[in-house]
Amino acid sequence: MKIKVFLLAAGCLLGASAAYAQKGVDTGTQFGSGEDSIRCITNISLFTPYAKAGNYKDAYEFWKIAYEECPAATKDLYLYGVRIVGWEIANETNPAQKEALIDKLMAVYDQRIKYFGDDSRYAKDWIVSRKVQDYFQLKGEKADPKIMYDWTKEVIDEYGNKTEALAVSYYMLASNQLLSANENHKDTYIQDYLKASAILEAQLATASAANNAKEVETLQALKTGLDTGFAQSGAADCETLQNLYAGRIEQNKTNLDFLKETITLLRRMRCNEIEAYFLAAEYAHALEPTAESAMGLARQAVKKKDYDTAISLFEEAANMETDDTVKSDDYYMIALLLFEQNSYSRARQYCQKAIELTPNNGTPYLLIGKMYAATASSVSSDPVLRKTVYYAAVDKFERARQVDPSVAEEAGKLINSYRAYFPSTEEIFMHPDLEKGKSITIGGWIGERTTIR
Repeated sequence: MKIKVFLLAAGCLLGASAAYAQKGVDTGTQFGSGEDSIRCITNISLFTPYAKAGNYKDAYEFWKIAYEECPAATKDLYLYGVRIVGWEIANETNPAQKEALIDKLMAVYDQRIKYFGDDSRYAKDWIVSRKVQDYFQLKGEKADPKIMYDWTKEVIDEYGNKTEALAVSYYMLASNQLLSANENHKDTYIQDYLKASAILEAQLATASAANNAKEVETLQALKTGLDTGFAQSGAADCETLQNLYAGRIEQNKTNLDFLKETITLLRRMRCNEIEAYFLAAEYAHALEPTAESAMGLARQAVKKKDYDTAISLFEEAANMETDDTVKSDDYYMIALLLFEQNSYSRARQYCQKAIELTPNNGTPYLLIGKMYAATASSVSSDPVLRKTVYYAAVDKFERARQVDPSVAEEAGKLINSYRAYFPSTEEIFMHPDLEKGKSITIGGWIGERTTIR
C-alpha cells in the first residue's frame, strides 16, 4: 500500500513539474522552474568541469543550453563563456564566420551586463572594459574607434571617477583615433583628455591614501600612457595648454604628483616657456625641490632676464640631476647666461663641464669658438696677433663638427666665415713672431695653443 502511495505521489510531482516547467530566460528567474530548472542546473554542472580543464569543445553544448535558457543562473556562464567563444574564434578559419563569432563574443559581454551588470565587484564598467579590450585585439586594424568610444563613454558618464581605469584608457585611445581621422574632433578630444585625466588622478589619490602600491603602479602606467598620447596627438598648442592648465594648477598647488606630471607633460609638449609651466614648477619646488622644478624656475628667471637667479637655479638643478645628458644641458645653459654677461672665462668652464658629461655634444665647442671670435679685439694691441685668435675659434668649430654630426652644418658655416679673418700670407711673413705651421699661444683670457695656418 505504501509503495502504491509513493508511486502515485511521484507521478503527481512529475506531472506537476512538467506542467509548470519554464526557462529562466522566459521568467526572469535564476534557474527557471520545473524540469527546465533541473535542465539548467544539470547543464551547468556538466559544462563547468570541462571548461575549468580548458576542454571547451566538450563544454560547448552544455554551456550553450544553459547560456540561452537560464542566463541569470551564474556568472560562470560568462567567465567561461568568453573563453569558449574565444576558443571558437581561434579555431575558425573562415573570415566571415570569424567576424560573426566576434559579434557573438560581444553579445556574451552584453548579456553579462544585462544580468550581472550591477555586481558589486565586477560591474558594468569592468565588463565593458574587457569587452572593448577583446574587440580591439580581435578586430585589429578593422576596429571601429567610434564603437569603442561610444561603449566607453557610456560607462564614464555613468560611473565618473569610479570608472574602471582600463575603460578610461580605451576611451582615450578611441578618442585619439577619432582625432587622427577627423581634426574636427580636436575640441572634443581635449575635453576627453581633461575628463579622463581627472578620473585617473582621483583614483591615484585614493590608491595612494590606501597605500596600495600595486594599484598606484598600474594607474600611474595608464596615466603616463594617456599623457604621452595627448602629448603626441598634436591636439593642443602651448596657448591652449596654458588656458587648460592654469586653473587646474592653482587648484592642485599642494598636489605634488599632479604638479610633477604637469611639468613633465608641458616639457614633452615643448611648452616650458609658458606661465603654467613656471607656476607648476614654483609650487612643486616649494613642496619638494627637484631638478625638474629648479630647471622650470630657472627658465622663468631667464625669461625675466634675472640671469643671476637663473644661473643659481640651473646650478641647483644640475646638482640634483642624475641624467648626465640633462645635467650637461644645465651646464650649457649656465654657460650661455655667463656669455650674455660677458663672463667668458666662467662660461668656458661650464662648457667644459658639459663636454665632460657628454663628449659627443658639439654645442659647447661652438659656444667656446664663438666667444673666442667675439673677444678677438681684446686679446692683443697687435692687429695681426688679434687675427690669430680666429685660429683658436676655428679649432673649436672643427672639433664640434668632428664629435657631433648634428652640428656639422653650423660648424662648417662658422669655419668658412672665420677663415676669412685669418692673417694673410704676407702678414705672417712680415711678422717676426709668426711662422706658418708653428704653434702659438693666444693671449688674454683665452690662453690656448693653436697652429698658424
